[in-house]
Parts: sequence; C-alpha cells; structure tokens
Amino acid sequence: MKAAVFYGPHQPLRIEEREIPRPGPGEILVKVAACGVCHSDLEYIELGVPTFKKPPVVLGHEPSGVVEEVGPGVTEFAPGARVILSAVTGCGQCLWCRSGRENICGQMIMLGNSIDGAYAEFVKVSARMAFALPEDVPLREGCIIADAISTPFHAVKSRARVQAGDLVAVIGCGGVGLNAVQIATALGAHVIAIDLVEQKLQWARELGAAETINAGQTDVPKKVRDLTGGGVDIALEVIGNPETLRQAYGCLRPGGRLCVVGYYPGDFSLAASRLMMRELEIVGSCGCPPQEYPRIIRMVADGQIKVKPLVTHYFSLEEVDKAFEVMKKGYSIRSVLVIDEKV
Repeated sequence: MKAAVFYGPHQPLRIEEREIPRPGPGEILVKVAACGVCHSDLEYIELGVPTFKKPPVVLGHEPSGVVEEVGPGVTEFAPGARVILSAVTGCGQCLWCRSGRENICGQMIMLGNSIDGAYAEFVKVSARMAFALPEDVPLREGCIIADAISTPFHAVKSRARVQAGDLVAVIGCGGVGLNAVQIATALGAHVIAIDLVEQKLQWARELGAAETINAGQTDVPKKVRDLTGGGVDIALEVIGNPETLRQAYGCLRPGGRLCVVGYYPGDFSLAASRLMMRELEIVGSCGCPPQEYPRIIRMVADGQIKVKPLVTHYFSLEEVDKAFEVMKKGYSIRSVLVIDEKV
C-alpha cells in the first residue's frame, strides 16, 4: 500500500510502499476513503512537536473508509461497513475511561501519533475507534467528523455547556473554530466570531455567526462588551495563544465561562481577582469521548451540522505537501486527501 510517512521535522512527507497491516484480536483493517488534513500534523513537521511513536510514523487522524477485514473477536463490524475513525481512544480500563472520559485517559492512543495513521491506503485500528457512517453522509466530507467536528462539538456542548439563548464568542475561525460557530448556532446560541482574516469571518457568517469582529481593527474585549451590553456568557479560545486567551477572558460577563480548546504548550497569566470577584469559570476541552460520536453523526446526517461547506480543497495522497501549503497560506477551511478515488 502507499503511505505518506513522517521522518522528522522540517522534512516533506515521503510517499512509500508499505505492507498492508493485518488486524489482530479486537482490531479492524480499514480501506481509507479520505482523510482530513489537520493543523496538528503541520505542527509535527514545521514546529517539531514530538509524536509519541518515534518516526518514521504515518500521519493522519481524521479518516473515513470501508472495513476491509476484521480481527478475532470483532462482532460489531463486518467487511464493507462504512466508518469514520476517532482521532483518539483511551485504554478502556482506567478510572477516566470507566467514567466515560476516554479523551483524557493517561494512556491515550492517538491515531497518526502514537500509532500509524491514515495518510495511507489502509489503516489498522482498534474496533473501539470505529463508528458507523450512514449512507447519506459522504465519505469524502464525512471524514472531518473524526476531529474537526467532534472536537468542537465536545467543547461547545459538553465543556462550555452552550444552551439556547447564550451569548457566545468564538476566537479563532480555522477549521475547529468555524465548526464551533456552526455547532453553537445549531444549539440556539447568538455567536460572535472573531479572527484577523476577513475571508474566515465571511465563512463564519455563512455558518451562522450573528456578528463578526476583525481582531486586527479593534480592541476585542471592549468591542464584545459594547455589542453585548457587558460581555458574553461563554468564550471559546480555539487558537492556543496567550494574547487570544487573555482576549477571551476579557470578553466574559460576570458568571461567564472560558473554554480553552486551542493547544498552547507554555504558561499564561490571568487576573485571579477578576476570576474570584466575578465568579468566572475556566474549563479545558480535549478531543471527544466515544459516547458523543453517535449524536454528532446523527446531527450531520440530519443536516444540523454541515460538512460539505467545510471542505474547500481536495488533494491526492501524493499531493499531501500541497495540502499543507494551502493550509499555511490560509486558503482552506479544511483540505481532504481523497485516497480512494472511487468514493
């Protein structure tokens, strides 16, 4: 099979021929149809963010496909089943996994990081990572459910606890941020989308944002407070930057909640007195636990969450480096590698 293999930072991925893996007990082999191209993969290449599996490693954690073969003990899937694969899974045995929070398991398995991923014609995974995809959800675009939609869904619904009528600010309108906009809107919130790029703000409006703010042209917290009469109930920071984290914190009204979705490896400081005096909350959000995927897939199938408008560019496996270039230039919401041209 062909695979795009990561050998280390500041190197292009290499397209190589590899043996097709065989599924062991509890595992399935999936013929990959498509795989979303995520910014975290670019961080391995450009910034040297380490992978748990020492390179060489096949990247790609946002796939859809068709089950090719099942290993011993697998009864929930059969060859021919259409599936998406979750980006992460837990050990299934620890306290967090047993309480339904596999996404924060200390022994988390990350597709395309701790195990070989789906920038390949086939991928082998635990059957626990697979979720059935209805026929009316296309494989080409449905792949982005695996991360670009599931991650903001968990953030918006479970961690930020957005409800109908809430005032919500989303800071950062990349793929995850734009999906946070459309998911919060679908739940009945009044959403303010914030970014530096006018094209991204236009996309946010098309996905339901009631207001948009260009962060390069104004004082963001002041503008948000002016628009809302005192601040938002919930702010989601989807970038991972100390300045935007402070901006998000400054957008909150008394009793408000900051949900940190963007990854930032360093430290940042906030005014603790404001946290205490205004009874603010700060919560983190990481990935998505498995029990939330069926509802997400139903919302996509019912048209409450859109996938097709989110995929702006399509590339072949051999064009993976072109996909990263498009991402770096900010031309795409989400690019997808179409690995099986028949889908």
